[in-house]
Amino acid sequence: MLKLKPTQLLKQHFALSRHWFLSYTTSNYLNCHLDSFLSSNASSSTLTSLLQSHALLITSGNSSGNIFISSKLISLYAFFNKPHCSTRVFDSIPISEKDVFLWNSVIKSHFSNGNYSESFGYYLKMRLSDTLPNDFTIPMAVSACAELRWDVCGRYIHGFVSKSGLFAVNSAVGSSFVFMYSKCGSTGDARLVFDEMIVKDVVAWTALVIGYVQNGESEKGLECLCDMHRVGEDGETRPNFRTLEGGLQACGNLCVLDEGKCLHGFVVKAGLAFYPLVQSSILSMYSRCGSVGDSFASFCEVVDKDIISWTSIIGVNARFGFMKECLDMFWEMQADGLRTDGILISSIVLGFGNFRSVHEGKAFHGLIIRRNLLLDQLVHNALLSMYCKFRFLSTAEKLFSIMHNNSKESWNVMVHGYSKTGQEAKAIELFRKMQQLGIEVDSNSLVSIIFSCSQLGAIRIGRSLHCRIVKSYMADNNAVANSLIDMYGKSGNLTIARRIFNQTQRDVITWNTMMSAYTRSGQFSEAMVLFDQMLLGNLTPNLATLLTVLSACSHLASWERGERIHCFIKDGGYEICQSLATALIDMYAKCGQIEKSRELFISMKEKDVVSWNVMISGYAMHGDAKSALQIFQQMEESDAKPNDLTFLSLLNACAHAGLVEEGKFLFSRMKHYSVMPNLKHYACMTDLLGRSGNLQEAETLVMSMPISPDGGVWGALLSACVVHNESEMAIRIANRVIDSDPENDGYYILISNMYSSMGWWEEAERTREMMKERGVGKKAGWSAI
Repeated sequence: MLKLKPTQLLKQHFALSRHWFLSYTTSNYLNCHLDSFLSSNASSSTLTSLLQSHALLITSGNSSGNIFISSKLISLYAFFNKPHCSTRVFDSIPISEKDVFLWNSVIKSHFSNGNYSESFGYYLKMRLSDTLPNDFTIPMAVSACAELRWDVCGRYIHGFVSKSGLFAVNSAVGSSFVFMYSKCGSTGDARLVFDEMIVKDVVAWTALVIGYVQNGESEKGLECLCDMHRVGEDGETRPNFRTLEGGLQACGNLCVLDEGKCLHGFVVKAGLAFYPLVQSSILSMYSRCGSVGDSFASFCEVVDKDIISWTSIIGVNARFGFMKECLDMFWEMQADGLRTDGILISSIVLGFGNFRSVHEGKAFHGLIIRRNLLLDQLVHNALLSMYCKFRFLSTAEKLFSIMHNNSKESWNVMVHGYSKTGQEAKAIELFRKMQQLGIEVDSNSLVSIIFSCSQLGAIRIGRSLHCRIVKSYMADNNAVANSLIDMYGKSGNLTIARRIFNQTQRDVITWNTMMSAYTRSGQFSEAMVLFDQMLLGNLTPNLATLLTVLSACSHLASWERGERIHCFIKDGGYEICQSLATALIDMYAKCGQIEKSRELFISMKEKDVVSWNVMISGYAMHGDAKSALQIFQQMEESDAKPNDLTFLSLLNACAHAGLVEEGKFLFSRMKHYSVMPNLKHYACMTDLLGRSGNLQEAETLVMSMPISPDGGVWGALLSACVVHNESEMAIRIANRVIDSDPENDGYYILISNMYSSMGWWEEAERTREMMKERGVGKKAGWSAI
């Protein structure tokens, strides 16, 4: 028998022990590392440690065949924004071993990293592998369709879910469909899904509220929030900060300050006011509602003031013209080290433009250049708009020319600017260039060009533009349609104007424009008929409507209709402002109810120069010169300053009443108010002096005029000569009358009759022949009776 030496036995023992120890140590290390990997969470790991762990799992043979480990790897790679690594792990597993848990992991890895198309692609692969999705798969796949706006694919999943009965399993399934349909703009379908849900949790309610708001149905969003609050009084479905964000946004969109304040109160009571998102939403709501004080109070409560918060508070101050406050906050923001963006800078620039702060606007433009602040397209367009509103078109043109790639907004701003500043020809020229370059025209530019055509009388261009509008389907735009009605109305083409009116979706402005067109063309009865139709259509007239129909009543001298409209104003609860009260005074005066005019005039708390003029004109029209002079004395005692129309009405009243001295006093009084007499004032004074027989004084006044007399002045003097049989003076000025107004048939007839009365038959016949040669026909007389 072979016997080993003691030393050999010892060596063999230690060798076996070492092998056992090494095996035990390696196994123990792997188990410990595996336990650590499986029990760790993503936040406590790093990408390097994940890669090391993955390498160890591969070398130890633990990476394949273990679904749980593979799923853990997929989710961790997704956490570190490495969805392609998640995909490689998933693809390394045989298709037969992939269960629903693993499919959900890879779908989630792509969805959480914004790879929505890849996420939905794996959902389709899952369906092809005959693995049935569960209530965790569906919300991710549907949400991916929502983000991609793939409503058709979402409807396909909806059909599958309806058949498989997954709606009843988890409320998250129904909520995801509400979210998807809302994102795709189908709020009606979103509501149907919501109503079918058995369990409506806060996620479903929030998805519906935000869906309504984001699709421009803010009123429904608020109603839904109220329903949620009423149903959720037990606390299970109470609105959370996301729901309230949607509600506050809805209040801002609708500019309903009272409702917004109520919601703000609920936020405070619910203890949700500390959320930064809610604080920003409250500030945005007050800003959009135009409440500067509440906006500032909310701004002070925001803990972490970001660029959005600063933009909201600066924007609302700029909108209401508090430009000093805007600049103070701008410098405070700069001191805090925040970088400005184009939205904030443009809001300040637009504020300077809207309130015509020329010096400050130019200084701020200089600051933008010196500080090298952001000068993006948004700021560039705001600067263009500002200089157009300042009427500095040359500066705007320079800005426009230095930008090589002007956006369509820049072109449209320039077109609008030219039109607003009276440079209609340039507006049309720039519009033509836009057409040649294929630059899209917005509705504001179309309205500006239509207005320009109307102002220039370029109806042929307006008609061709109308054709383009019809071809481009822009005729349905209310502002464009209203502009076309106005253009055709001003050109006297009421047939086309009425045709457009009948074809368009009419708002109050459309009705007003058509009524104004009729009034402008002298068809006052048609305007009144249109007003009656408007009331039958349950539309509420605004101030412009009432002023138009009162003007029509004044021209028709229809006291009954005017009285009816006055009753409508009182019954409708309209505030009788200065302009409306003045229109009523004018209407009653022209309808012969001067005492009613006086009552309304006395009841006015504040009177402007137009109100005084209308009352004076009313008395002048009724031949009550003394009352007109009394009103003028009261006007002088008030803060109102008489203008040229005041003195014109007074001089007319004096001329018809024969108040020569009073007329002379008033004529000299004009200098006291720095009112320069115009041709109409001289015509009234000539008529006043001529009627009273002061023909020499009248002629002296005419000959001393600082401006050339027109037909009205010469005609007044000629009429006075004929009345007072001043043949010599009449013959002397006869030719002057005809030369000054050769188209006025009345002057030819007056001169001819004068010659006939003097027995100068040849001169009378010559005057008649001259009238024929010049193509001046005698107009037929008419009576209002």
